[in-house]
Amino acid sequence: MAKLSVIGRLYRTGPMTPTELAQREGVMPQSLTRLLAELEADGWLARKADAADGRRSLLRLTRSGARRLVTAVQAGEASLAEIIDARLNPQQRALLLEACALLDDIAGVLDPAAAAARRE
Repeated sequence: MAKLSVIGRLYRTGPMTPTELAQREGVMPQSLTRLLAELEADGWLARKADAADGRRSLLRLTRSGARRLVTAVQAGEASLAEIIDARLNPQQRALLLEACALLDDIAGVLDPAAAAARRE
């Protein structure tokens, strides 16, 4: 789940330093060191020097990583849609849709930047 969270964060917000990423994920930078190395080795992430400060590096999702993420999300959404369709009646589906809208509102308060990215 931590890998998916990091990948999703970079997908939504774009390149950032490991320190910025750790802050947004609510963890210590040292906690991400191994995870970032694994994601980089697996081709999900790329690291380059920050043009504004050569001592820092910027992490970004690779094209391959973005494609893999989109494919995984689409597969998960399709599976979830099938389950919802098979298990819930129309009234329950309407209630679930209302609940999702409320959760989106709450998420927008917690992370305004992510909410703005979803609206684009």
